[in-house]
Amino acid sequence: MKEFDIQEYMTHGVERVVSDAIKATLKNPKESAYMAKFAMASRSASKKRARLEAEGEHIPPFLIASITSSCNLHCAGCYSRCNNATEDTEPVRQLSDDDWLKVFDEADDLGVSFILLAGGEPLLRKGVIEAAGKKQNILFPIFTNGTYMADKYFDMFDKNRNLIPIMSIEGEKDATDKRRGDGVYDKLISNMDELNDRGLIYGASVTVTTENLKDVSSESFIGKLSDKGCKAVIFVEFVPVTDDSAHLAPGDEEREYLKKEIMRLRQEHPEMVFVSFPGDEKSSGGCIAAGRGFFHINSHGGAEPCPFSPYSDINVKETSLREAMNSRLFIALQNEGVLNDDHSGGCVLYEKRNEVETILGRA
Repeated sequence: MKEFDIQEYMTHGVERVVSDAIKATLKNPKESAYMAKFAMASRSASKKRARLEAEGEHIPPFLIASITSSCNLHCAGCYSRCNNATEDTEPVRQLSDDDWLKVFDEADDLGVSFILLAGGEPLLRKGVIEAAGKKQNILFPIFTNGTYMADKYFDMFDKNRNLIPIMSIEGEKDATDKRRGDGVYDKLISNMDELNDRGLIYGASVTVTTENLKDVSSESFIGKLSDKGCKAVIFVEFVPVTDDSAHLAPGDEEREYLKKEIMRLRQEHPEMVFVSFPGDEKSSGGCIAAGRGFFHINSHGGAEPCPFSPYSDINVKETSLREAMNSRLFIALQNEGVLNDDHSGGCVLYEKRNEVETILGRA
């Protein structure tokens, strides 16, 4: 059996997303023109990563950057609030706009193609979003609750096509407002209409649970998003951070159902990009966190394996992004096989958090 090649696996994943994005924007000249340029930049970035791989240094194509710890919503079951990583007010000692620009510059130099901006609520950090807009070689999906979207952001997205708003939605109105708060669904629909009218590309992020799995993958829901101009749907499997919410986490049966539905949706909706996170890691070489395929930088600069695994032994404010990618914690997680360990499915790092804490104590 051929040995699993993480570099090849991640490169093919990037190529598929870029290819799907080009097809999804063919009828939109501005977006199609940008995506064609980004495809060239992405190929160049892949070559950079391949050169470094040949020299013994693995560079992941993705970063997840939580650019703020502040959020205005209190969504039921939010992993970030349960981990005390999100607060109502803007904390002190977060990375500045310039700090984040430095991270983006280093990522560009190393061949990182995608930086997912998250929070908290990332649109609270307008200066960081503006800094991201300057890095046209990198695509920045911005995971937002959508409540702060106004003309200043619509105009910014129009000017900087590498900024892609990804709005969180739980399905239809009742499900969305139940988890996110009254009136959120109507605001999201209003945003979608405005983005569509302006010809701007955007996507939706859906937290998949055992309760909404069939609804959020249905033609009724996906067809409605497509009609409103949505070009990407990112299915994020619910990760329980409290024992009383464990029943909401998809198991093997639900994950297999979602996998088949995504295959169907890709065939029936070529105008959209579909991504599942974390996806079926048990049959695709293991977890891609901790620098294998991506890692997470929290709002204070701590380099963590994943947003669901908030442990860090190095800070990008005090060191380079390159050094953070090779942190002792990340190397230990990879070398000791935790990322490939057998588990019940879903998030291996959350399930094996005691082992992660033990490794952190040694790192």
